[in-house]
Amino acid sequence: MSVARYLHTIMHLRPVQVYGRVLYRIRRPAVDLRPAPPLRRPEGPWLSWTWREPALRGSDRFRFLEVEHSIEGAPSWDDPAHAKLWRYNLHYFDELTSTRADERRMAHRTLVGRWCTEVPWGVGTGWEPYPTSLRIVNWIKAEFDTQARGTALLDGTAVHSLAVQLRWLRGRLESHLLGNHLWANAKALLVGGLWFGGDEADAWRRQGARLMTQAIREQVLPDGGHFERSPMYHATMTEDVLDLLRFAAAYPSSFPADLRRRLAEVAPRMLRWLRVMTHSDGDIALFNDAAFGIAPRHAQLEALAHQLGFASDDTPLAAFELLPASGYARLTLGRAVVICDAAPLGPDYLPAHGHADTLSYEFSLDGARLLVNGGTSVYEEGATRDRERGTAAHNTVVVDGRNSSDVWRSFRVGARARPRIVEGGASDDRVWFAASHDGYRGVFGGVTHTRRWSLGRSRLEIHDALVGHYRSASSVLRTPLDASLLPSGRIGLGTGCEVSCSSRCELRADSWSPVFGLPRPAYRIDAPVERGRLETVISWQ
Repeated sequence: MSVARYLHTIMHLRPVQVYGRVLYRIRRPAVDLRPAPPLRRPEGPWLSWTWREPALRGSDRFRFLEVEHSIEGAPSWDDPAHAKLWRYNLHYFDELTSTRADERRMAHRTLVGRWCTEVPWGVGTGWEPYPTSLRIVNWIKAEFDTQARGTALLDGTAVHSLAVQLRWLRGRLESHLLGNHLWANAKALLVGGLWFGGDEADAWRRQGARLMTQAIREQVLPDGGHFERSPMYHATMTEDVLDLLRFAAAYPSSFPADLRRRLAEVAPRMLRWLRVMTHSDGDIALFNDAAFGIAPRHAQLEALAHQLGFASDDTPLAAFELLPASGYARLTLGRAVVICDAAPLGPDYLPAHGHADTLSYEFSLDGARLLVNGGTSVYEEGATRDRERGTAAHNTVVVDGRNSSDVWRSFRVGARARPRIVEGGASDDRVWFAASHDGYRGVFGGVTHTRRWSLGRSRLEIHDALVGHYRSASSVLRTPLDASLLPSGRIGLGTGCEVSCSSRCELRADSWSPVFGLPRPAYRIDAPVERGRLETVISWQ
């Protein structure tokens, strides 16, 4: 690793991310096995809600990330042969709150009991703070769901385990990671502090509420977007906000009133942000770390919000929608939707889920996606992760074969592009947006890329301009549709849609990953940028 890369990476970190990492590694809390605090009696109704598809395939076999494994004994809970993210999903226990969960409660009770007896206290993947946080909340939500049907999921051993997990989590907060990890820690402490009663639980509740209040203030941008700029993580955070409002309804006098008001204020803004970043097919745009099926869709979250008493947002989106704090724009005209990325990779001190995708875009027509980003299929360090985070996996311009931001080591970023919004607007027959970035400023003295999108009734025009010195540059497009090179030199996409460029296009087989663990076939279109200019036209009947 070069010194420059290392310096560019650490110069943006907050001090707590440096010393906090050291403390996290050397300081481990003792496992506190004291009896659990008493349970707090709910004062209001519990709103049951679910969206996730079941992961259980039999009594002890799970399917996560398109991969199935069996949990046959204690070592299986943390088998290093299984990907780390797969093991994380195993320990989340999302299965307990999946659809038709009441049909599998006998198996769920067995699995919870096995976890309590087979996973050693404080050891392994299952006791890392992030899966611990999600598991605490899932066990408690599932218990509420089960009690609503007149039975119970958690026995005394599981209730005791929950208390031990909360004590452990309080000593292992991910202050060195911040972002969505600390958010999840805060939610678990707050929920656990509501479910349990007494002085100890009140301390969890107060700390969770304080951390969550700070997180909302910092992590929810003025336009409603989550500051990591991933539509997938944004949807997860929106679910968390609505989850907490469900708990606020169940514990109205114990839930902090200021936090409840803050949650109720940000929820509509977060829902609207997600609506702007959702294609007509109902799924999110794949910018930064994002994939389908990990977080609920906008329509599902909107339905939950409506059950919680929020008015449905039926206002039509404008032809030009700009999310100025986040840096995304949506162009809509007739049958076409274009979602454009002029966003930073994330907060400077936390770009872990960022991709080198500046000035990329996705395009859908009649609800079908014609141009897509490469998506995300793995978090494991390696060639696949590097490729999916790289510029060439996105619909933007690659200069001298480099990434516009220096993404490395799964979640690291060195030098990063600085985007700038130039203009945007709409008329009766056209919608446009323009932005630039300086991510290639280190290439032979610096290259600035400016891109302008112009959407009409039957064509999308993209104008690229590069200013500065470079050896080679090309625009990359990726389509999940069947593509063919036409005699005219254009590229045919599916039926009735064509791509033409001011330079000669090349077409080759490629792939994209709309879901974790399962790359799918795609085609890649490359067009060289000649003399600093390229014009691309996508037309349809």
